[in-house]
Amino acid sequence: MRVPHLVGLMAVDARASVRARGLFLHAPDRPEFHLAVVDHVVRQYPQPGAEVPRASLVYVWFDLGEGEGGGGVREPRASGPPGGGLARELDEPRPPLPGDPRPPSGPALLAVSSP
Repeated sequence: MRVPHLVGLMAVDARASVRARGLFLHAPDRPEFHLAVVDHVVRQYPQPGAEVPRASLVYVWFDLGEGEGGGGVREPRASGPPGGGLARELDEPRPPLPGDPRPPSGPALLAVSSP
């Protein structure tokens, strides 16, 4: 039997994949592995594609080991706020030049239309 690639799969999918090949799954870092559903596999042994006898154990881990980053699978995030918006669409205002019209001073008038 060839060991399937399990890294990145959810626990429920990893179980189904090995079961379909006549293998068994063991998770040393999850004592209640049979209850795990959405945890993602981050490491496996034997490696994908290795030939093993039928009914062999395939070990999977859901947490990286000490000093390997910990925290499980994470998607990359861009730093800073997203681009776009008015700052991207409009030019920066320039300082007023001689001869530019001045804004009106005094109370502002609002035009209101009645239906």
